[in-house]
Amino acid sequence: MANPSRQAVNFAAPRGFATAFKADCKETFFPDDPFHEMKHEKPLNKLKKTIQYFIPLFEWLPNYNLRLFRYDLLAGITITSLAIPQGISYAKLANIPPIYGLYSSFIPPFVYAIFGSSKHLAVGTVAACSLLLSETVGAKASPQDDPTLYLYLIFTATFFTGIFQTALGFLRLGILVDFLAHSTITGFMGGTAIIICLQQLKGMFGLIHFTTHTDVVSVLGAVFRHRNEWRWESAVVGIIFLAFLQFTRYLLSLPIAKDVDMYFQRQKRPKLFWVSAIAPMVVVVVGCLFAFFAHAEKHGIQIVGELKKGLNPPSIQYLNFDPQYLPVTVRAGLITGLIAMAEGIAIGRSFAIMKMNFNAGCRTAMSNVVMGFCMMLTLLFLAPLFRYTPLVALSAIIMSAMLGLINYDEMIHLFKVDKFDFVICMAAFLGVSFISMDVGLMLSVGLALLRALLYVARPAACKLGKIPNSSLYRDTEQYPGSAPIQGVLVLQLGSPIYFANSTYIRERVLRYIKEEQGVSDSKTDIIEHLLLDLSGVSSIDMTGIETFLELRRILDSKGIKLSIVNPRIEVLEKMTLAKFTDAIGKESFYLSIEDAVQNCRFSLHSSKTTMEESLNDQNVV
Repeated sequence: MANPSRQAVNFAAPRGFATAFKADCKETFFPDDPFHEMKHEKPLNKLKKTIQYFIPLFEWLPNYNLRLFRYDLLAGITITSLAIPQGISYAKLANIPPIYGLYSSFIPPFVYAIFGSSKHLAVGTVAACSLLLSETVGAKASPQDDPTLYLYLIFTATFFTGIFQTALGFLRLGILVDFLAHSTITGFMGGTAIIICLQQLKGMFGLIHFTTHTDVVSVLGAVFRHRNEWRWESAVVGIIFLAFLQFTRYLLSLPIAKDVDMYFQRQKRPKLFWVSAIAPMVVVVVGCLFAFFAHAEKHGIQIVGELKKGLNPPSIQYLNFDPQYLPVTVRAGLITGLIAMAEGIAIGRSFAIMKMNFNAGCRTAMSNVVMGFCMMLTLLFLAPLFRYTPLVALSAIIMSAMLGLINYDEMIHLFKVDKFDFVICMAAFLGVSFISMDVGLMLSVGLALLRALLYVARPAACKLGKIPNSSLYRDTEQYPGSAPIQGVLVLQLGSPIYFANSTYIRERVLRYIKEEQGVSDSKTDIIEHLLLDLSGVSSIDMTGIETFLELRRILDSKGIKLSIVNPRIEVLEKMTLAKFTDAIGKESFYLSIEDAVQNCRFSLHSSKTTMEESLNDQNVV
């Protein structure tokens, strides 16, 4: 008999393939559901808003005015003052002519202003990617022995980076970045900052000869092996520049916010951002004047050298698709594209480093247009003026920027909260520092994926008990005061059920039953009903359904009835199509645990009454 007061489960007809596939694609590629507000729009307005979504320029440009331009003009000029010295510095880091660092900050801001969705980001060169390109391509072609081939391979690698990132954008595959755990990015950025800082010892000490490797041991070995090339003059100038840059960063006072979310940082003096932003340009200008009037080259302080004025020359004819170099350029391009995107997303979400545009006072992406025009004017008229920039000044700028990327507090936080996350972080940090950037990244990603696979293969399950004086059922381990239900075992499964974990789930359920019944023969330990709460199970495959059928057969042999509680629509549709609902009966599905427990009690009571009546009849006879 069934409990007449139970709520019915909705066994609606399964959705069609097209409907289900459309819903899955929407959740995968458009989790923010940007088209929701367009549902009731007219076709023309819907088309307009769709274009605005994919090309944000059409959203903010029609409403742009002179009042907004005042802020964007100041922001664009401020960011340009930072992009010029960083562009030159990071070009040297990549072992390419410094002028290409300025080229890299000219066209990209215009492109981002058209297709970029954030008004707070400024586009420019990235230190980690510069070093990664240098390390990967430099292993195949030496920038010293064959600089032309090396430069062409850099062009080719960055070409593949652009193709890769464009494909990610059009195919909505930013989901790939989700596979880079926060601990991986923290460790990778910290390790990268370490090796980049050590690379700058060449410029700080004025060394002529250096290693092409990036690991800590090789770099420190090269520094001490060439002690005869150390120039104290260069070291003194570098320390002065570095101290000045660090002082301007200190003015911003960026302590980690003392709250639950460790991603976000708080600025006590955001109005002083411009001091830190123009500090690198001040270092470059002062360095140029010092090098020019003091004839710094004669005292062992190296300078950048000639910078030709003019806009970017076409370079597509220099792309090298030679089969012997193609694996290197493709690998460098793909890893660089992924790292650049991950770094931008991660830092944009947490620190103010990539939000420099926001702190500078920008209002729209027009600030990137201003930056692009400023870089154009620099390339046309001002580039040769930077030829006297001391390399030690560039080294100080890079070191100052990198020191802020070593997040010791976050690493300590990971150690306290999650030891495995800390191991993932350290794998990236130590791998990048002592082996190479790509190996360190792969080690960390591998550990993170292994952990994710373990979560899938060994999903969480718990036994539920009833909280006294309520209708709530909670984990008995977490809430020791929750009471078990006599004759009924309630288990909650909390992950998708796939071929990889179905065997474990079956064995774990049987172990729960064995533990519950104990080793005694007491009738009070007998389990007659097993309730599986599937509220947390988002999907199931055929192996999972076959496992449930096998589990049902095992339970039937033990005299235990299997019931399912609150399956989600995707799970219930699969069970319906696989005839699982017919196999165990629709009466075995319940909307809530309370309904299921009440029905089980009703069934147990009815069974007990029937048994007593049968015994009485036997006694009468």
